Amino acid sequence: MTMHLEGPWLSTVGKKKSKFKYASAEHKARAEQLSAEWEQLKRSYAKPVSSRAQPMRKYSLSIPAGRDTMRDVPSLNTGVGTATKSDAPMYTGTKVKGIGTMHKSNAVPIFSDEEAVDISKMRRG
Repeated sequence: MTMHLEGPWLSTVGKKKSKFKYASAEHKARAEQLSAEWEQLKRSYAKPVSSRAQPMRKYSLSIPAGRDTMRDVPSLNTGVGTATKSDAPMYTGTKVKGIGTMHKSNAVPIFSDEEAVDISKMRRG
């Protein structure tokens, strides 16, 4: 179901708009004069409405001149080759003894046994 407004006397808030009251007859005359001048200006600057419809331009999809040379460039042939999967990187040094968890999921590298003991005491109190 849709709501249709059927005139200026109906509104969406359900209240009728009251008539505007001017402060004096001079104010009313001046407002009417300004309104008339504004309508005259709008008419003088409005675009003229042509009675004939403008024909639509016809566009064609084609390759612009000078761009058709790209089809003549062959792909570069580097020869036959194979690619092998590399091994997963793995730490082979002796500096880091392990990885500890300081707080929640904060991973900390452990370099000595003393650090491992300190971190375990921090976690457990």
